[in-house]
Amino acid sequence: MKLTTQRRLAAEVMKTGISRVWIDPEFEDEVSLAITRADIRRLIDEGAIQSKQKTGVSRGRARHILSQKRKGQREGPGRKKGKATSKLSKKERWMMKIRPMRKELQKLRDEGRISPRVYRNLYLKAKGNAFRNTGHLRTYISERKLEVKK
Repeated sequence: MKLTTQRRLAAEVMKTGISRVWIDPEFEDEVSLAITRADIRRLIDEGAIQSKQKTGVSRGRARHILSQKRKGQREGPGRKKGKATSKLSKKERWMMKIRPMRKELQKLRDEGRISPRVYRNLYLKAKGNAFRNTGHLRTYISERKLEVKK
């Protein structure tokens, strides 16, 4: 049964494309008798003619990738573009280096293992990038015998 005219009218009434018009196969003979827009509107209200949902791009893959990124995946060396500072800025790298050193110095001072004067001296050295890490700082203190004897 050819329903091209009814399909076109229904598309105009529903303000959709012709390809999005769905006609119920059980009501085909009734739809074929519909000639006016009023008839088409009535059939739409009855549910004999409906509009199909727009086909869009699935976000399933995008959601999966986003969940992986939240877990910290997809950040390996193959993902990095640009310089060494593209993932960690110079400042962040510095903060990761200096904070443990300062914490270590505070701990040593509070325990009384180094004097406040030595603490201040080492603090300024650390600020001046004299030590690579806390291990280097500890060896520096032990080699120069800066710990207070008890």
